[in-house]
Amino acid sequence: MLTFLALLPILIVLVLLVIMRLPAKIAMAVTYLVTAGLAVFVWQADINQVMAASAKGVITAISVLFIVFSAILLLNTVKESGAILAIRKGFMDISPDRRIQVIIVAWLFGCLIEGASGWGTPSAVGAPLLFALGFPAMASVMAMLIIQSTPVSYGAVGTPLLIGVKNGLDGKEDLLTSIAPSTLDDYILQTTANVGMFHAIIGFLIPLILCCFLTRFFGEKRSFKQGLEVAPFAIFAGLAFTIPYFLVAKFLGPEFPSLVGGFIGLAIVVPAAKSGFLQPKNIFDFPEKSKWADNWMGDIQHDKHDESTPPKFSLLRSFSPYLIVIILLIVTRVPALGLKGLLSGDALTIKFNNLFGTAISHKESLLYSPASVLLLTSLICIVLFGMNSTQVKKSWSVSAKTMVAAAPALLCSIPMVQVFINSASAPDVANAMPAMPIVLAQSAANAFGNSWPMFASTIGALGAFIAGSNTVSNMMFAYFQWSTATQIGLDTAMASKVVALQAVGGAAGNMVSVHNVVSAAAVVGLINREGAIIRMTLITMSYYVIQAGLLGMAFVLNPMWFIAALIWPFVFFGGMSMLDKK
Repeated sequence: MLTFLALLPILIVLVLLVIMRLPAKIAMAVTYLVTAGLAVFVWQADINQVMAASAKGVITAISVLFIVFSAILLLNTVKESGAILAIRKGFMDISPDRRIQVIIVAWLFGCLIEGASGWGTPSAVGAPLLFALGFPAMASVMAMLIIQSTPVSYGAVGTPLLIGVKNGLDGKEDLLTSIAPSTLDDYILQTTANVGMFHAIIGFLIPLILCCFLTRFFGEKRSFKQGLEVAPFAIFAGLAFTIPYFLVAKFLGPEFPSLVGGFIGLAIVVPAAKSGFLQPKNIFDFPEKSKWADNWMGDIQHDKHDESTPPKFSLLRSFSPYLIVIILLIVTRVPALGLKGLLSGDALTIKFNNLFGTAISHKESLLYSPASVLLLTSLICIVLFGMNSTQVKKSWSVSAKTMVAAAPALLCSIPMVQVFINSASAPDVANAMPAMPIVLAQSAANAFGNSWPMFASTIGALGAFIAGSNTVSNMMFAYFQWSTATQIGLDTAMASKVVALQAVGGAAGNMVSVHNVVSAAAVVGLINREGAIIRMTLITMSYYVIQAGLLGMAFVLNPMWFIAALIWPFVFFGGMSMLDKK
C-alpha cells in the first residue's frame, strides 16, 4: 500500500495528462495537492518542510520561466529582423529533406548545445529554430525532447556526473572502503566510461528514430517506414556523434563528450549532407499547411515566406546569434576560463537559506543562467541586424505573452516535484519513512532482486521524470544503485556499471519530464498539448531504457543477453512499422 501511495502522484500525472489529455496546468495542480496531502498525512512530513519545498519549487519555476522568455525572445528577434529568411534558405541549400534537417538541427546542433549548457537549453534554442524552418510546433518540440537522451549525461560540461553522481556517492564509507586504494574521482571516471559505452550503443539509432517519428506523426502518409528510407544517412550521423563522444568519455572524462561529439558530428555530417551522401532519392516534406492537424500548431504562427525574395542578410550573419549562444555558453561553463566561478560565485548569487526554518535552501545565479546568454544574444541582435523600435517592441511583447501562458503549468509542476522529493517523515515521527522516490526505488529493488541491472535504468528515468533533471536523479539514486548492486553480489567494477545505468536512464527520462515538456512546448507557443507530446516521447524513452536494461544484463550478469539486445532494435522498428496506417 505504501508503494502504491508513493506511486500515486506519477499515476495521476499519467492518467490526467497522457490518457485524459487535460492541460498540464490542471493535471499538475491536482497532482500537487495530492502529493502535498500524502506528504503531510501519510508520510507525516513536517508542514514547514512541505511549505519550504513548495517555495523552492516556485522559485525554480520562475527561473525556468526566465529561460522560456529569453528563448522565445531570441526566436522572435531573429524573426522580426528578417534574418530567419537566410537561415531557412541556408538549411534548404544543405538539403530540402526534412529528415536531414532534423538530424542536423535536433541531433547534432542540439547535442552540442546540451554539452555546453544542459538544463533544457537544447529545446529552448533548437525547437524555435526548427519551427522557424517550417516544422510544425509539435514536431519541433518532439524532436528536441527525443535528443535529450544520449548527450544529457555529459550536459552542462559533465554536471550530471561531476555533481549528480559524485554528490550521491560522496561520504558513503562502505563505498569508499570498497574502492580503496582508488579514490572517488577515479570511480567517477570509471563510471563515466561505462555511461559513454551504454549511451553510444543505444544512442547511435536516435537519429533514425527521429526521422521515423517525424514521418509517422507528421508526414502526409503517416508512415514509419518512410523514415527508414533515410536509415543509411541517419546511422552515419548517429555514429559521427557517438564514436568521438565515447572516446572522449573513456579517455578524457565527463566534461566534453557531448561538446566534442557535436562539433565533430557537425563537421562531418553537414558537408556529407550537402553532397547528397547516403541520402534517398525521394525528398520528404510536410503536407500542405491546410492538411495539418489542429494540434500540430500553437499560439505562434509561421511567417509566410516568399522564396523568390532574397534574404536581407548573409547566412553567416543571420546564423551568428546561434554561434554567439554557443560561444557564450562554452566561455561561461568551462571552469578554466574563469567566468564560471565569477558568474556563479556568492557575490552574484541570490540565496534563500533555510526556507520556513527547514534545511531546504535554494540559490539562483541569474547571470549564470542560460537565460542570460539568450537575453544578451537577443540584445546583440538589435545592433547586429539594425532593428527599429517597432520590431524590438513586437518581439518583446509577443515573448512576454507566451511566457505568461506557460506560467501556470510550471508554477504547479515544479513545486509538486520538490514536495515529492522532500517528502521524508519528520525526524520525531515513529517508524519514519524515507521520501517517496526512495520508497519506490527500494520496493523495486526488493521485487526484482538479482535481475536488478534490467531495471536500474528505469529507476533513473523515473527520477528524471519526477525531477526534470538527470543531475537530481543521480543525486537521489546513485548510492541506492551502488548499494543494491553490491547486495546482489556484484563487485565494485560491476557496481560501477549499475551506477552508469542509473545515469543513462536519468538521461532518457528527460524526454518525458513534465517540466521539460512544458517549457519546451512554451517556446513555440504550444500550450496545453503536453500530454500529446509525452505520448510520443514515451515510446522513445521506453526503447532507450529497455535497451539499457538488456545491455546491463549482458555486461553485468550474462553475455547471452547480448542476443536480446541485438534483437530489440529490430523488434522496436519492426513493431512500429507494422502500426503504419494502411
